[in-house]
Order: sequence, then structure tokens, then C-alpha cells
Amino acid sequence: MSTLSLGVSRGHIELLQFRRDRTALVFTFAFPAMLLLLFGTIFNDQYNQPGVTAAHVFSASMLAYGILTTAFVTMGSGLALDREDGTLKRLHGTPLTSTSYIIGKFLLVLALAVAEAVLMIGVGALVFGMSLPDASHWLAFAWIFLLSVVCCSLLGMAVSVIVKHARTAGAILNVPVVALQFISGVFVYPVTQFPQWLITLGSIFPVKWMAQGFRYVFLPDGMKVNEPAGQWELGRIALVLGAWCVIGLVLCLMTFRWTRADR
Repeated sequence: MSTLSLGVSRGHIELLQFRRDRTALVFTFAFPAMLLLLFGTIFNDQYNQPGVTAAHVFSASMLAYGILTTAFVTMGSGLALDREDGTLKRLHGTPLTSTSYIIGKFLLVLALAVAEAVLMIGVGALVFGMSLPDASHWLAFAWIFLLSVVCCSLLGMAVSVIVKHARTAGAILNVPVVALQFISGVFVYPVTQFPQWLITLGSIFPVKWMAQGFRYVFLPDGMKVNEPAGQWELGRIALVLGAWCVIGLVLCLMTFRWTRADR
């Protein structure tokens, strides 16, 4: 079997295993949607565009949060668990290559991210009345979404190497997730109210650009004045996310191993 076919087979197994874990299934999807419902209900500010409320902004921005929880956290904790319980060590003795294993994990993450995005967009449109974009914006959504999933998956895989025990994975991986949401304009908007040094710091990481890209897709063009540069900066979004994909891949190649370092 080819590397790709082995990866697809492994992805099918990963999906079946995840579906059987009802606790993970519920919390992976329910928590971001629950936060969106809370934020959208509590904050009802009106912005400079007629008919645009804080709920609409959260509905767009929090797609970045949904991808982080389903890609970065799921990939990082899943890899840490597979190392600790010996799954990776046993797979190393089979024809499954590291590339096939990673493809399988990525297919799981991609499926979860798509389902999460559908749920979040559904909440935004059906509960808060967020308008759906036209065809050209959906095309932009596709490449922003794909780059975001790839980027977060690779970074989650790379960071998993510092997780010594699977039971601590959630606590370790969620620290950067929560911190980045606030400095990247996901939970606090507009970002222009932050000090300049904090805006610069947030701009280094991909989350800021993910959220900004999704706001471009779902919000009126006039909302771009609330962005730090006063523009949507699609070219820079593609450049930064692409760069983080490369950085994540290099880190994965440097850190991936089949067993824990202490074994």
C-alpha cells in the first residue's frame, strides 16, 4: 500500500476511535459553540456598520478559536496520548510510516475542524442573524480555513513533544490557546484598543491573522477600519499563515519521535 492509502486507512481508524469517545465528542464541539452563545448574548454592542453587532463579530472571529481547539489541542493531546500508552511504539513495528500516521491524524483534525466550523457558522447565522457571504468570499474562506488547520495541526504536533504525560496535555496546550485569543482580537475586539506593543506581539502569531481573515469573509467591507492596519490584508494573512505552516513542518521534522524521550 502507498503512504497515502495507509494514511487514509489510519485516518478512518482515528475517526472511529474519536467517535466512540462521547466525552471528547461533546466537549470538542460544544465548548466553542457554548462560548459563542454566551459572548454573543452578553455583548450586544453596535459597530460602525449598520446592522453589525458584537455577536456577528464573535461569530466570525471565534472560528479561529474553534480551529485551535480541534486542530492544535486535539493533535497535541492525541499525539501525547499515543506516545504514553505505547500506540506509537506498536505502530512503529508495522508498515505504517510516520508520514502515513501524520496523514491519518490530519484527516481526523480536518474532519473535526469542518464540523466545528459548520456548527459555529450555523450558530452565528441562525441564532444571531449573521449574513452569509457571497461565492468569492467563500473561496477566501476555503484557503484561510485550510492554511489555519494545517498550521495549527503542525504546531500542535510539534508542541506535543514537551507534554510528558497525557493527563497534563489539556492544561499545557490550553495555556497558549487562551492567551492568544485575547491578544489576537478573538475575545476582545477591536484590537486597536490594545497598546501598540501588544498589537505587535499578537501579530507575530497566526491566530490574529486567522481571526482577521474570517472577519473579512463574514463581515461587511466597512468593518476593516477596526483592524490595526485599517485593511483586511489578505496577502499578509496568506504570507503569515504560510510561514507558520513551514515553521510547524520544520519543528515536526526536528521533534517527531515514536516513543517518549525518557523511555
